[in-house]
Amino acid sequence: MPELPEVTYYKKYVDATALHQEIVAVHVDDPKIAQASEKDFKEALLQQKLEKSLRHGKYVLLTLSNNKILIFHFGMSGSFEYLKHDELPKYAYFTLIFSDNSRLCFTCPRKFGKVFLAESIEAFKKEHNLGIDAMDLDFNTFKNLLSGKKGSIKGALLDQHLIAGIGNMYADEMLFQTKIHPKTSIDKLSESTIKALFKSMHPVLKTVINSQSQDEPLPKDYLTPHRKPDAPCPNGNGKVEKIKVSGRSTYFCPECQKEK
Repeated sequence: MPELPEVTYYKKYVDATALHQEIVAVHVDDPKIAQASEKDFKEALLQQKLEKSLRHGKYVLLTLSNNKILIFHFGMSGSFEYLKHDELPKYAYFTLIFSDNSRLCFTCPRKFGKVFLAESIEAFKKEHNLGIDAMDLDFNTFKNLLSGKKGSIKGALLDQHLIAGIGNMYADEMLFQTKIHPKTSIDKLSESTIKALFKSMHPVLKTVINSQSQDEPLPKDYLTPHRKPDAPCPNGNGKVEKIKVSGRSTYFCPECQKEK
């Protein structure tokens, strides 16, 4: 599933291709993905331009010249494709056509993505109860968000109502980098451990963003490239294991991340 680093790439992709272009046609090819009617999308989008973009958590939010907001959530397999020809990708379920006949397609093979219309960014965030973006967190806010919470720290990191943008893969990476077992109860974390986890958050996300934008491998001490059972621990400490935490497949090193 696309997480904050991947969605950051999609935002930059729109910025480099479709921004400031006039929309002359809208194709809505799957009502499961479209969270408004085709009529509503056309009324909001036709003859408008995509003026600016924002990423919040796992969403890309595009402000139109009429100040309405077009919003994409990428689900399990969503992505953008910008084309300068008429042949559409196989799984293009939402398409904007611009005045120069180029088009921005939202492709989503597994159909878990969503496309929304909203009156404002703040109204959308409030309606969907989205937490603060992971890249906007400071330590005190992070500590306060966890205060009084129960359950596993992995579950808390995945909760988009608390912190928007972190998903399964990079939650595992942050916990591996700070040697925290993913099942650890939040109330068992010391302040120093919470601080260490917070200090890993932005570096991990920025490292992945840079790796993807520069098409370079992740550092050798990262767990992410080793996400399969019995893969060697990148620290040389045994083998990676797979368990379920908060209903999600979770990878960790039992030697590096001792359960307490």
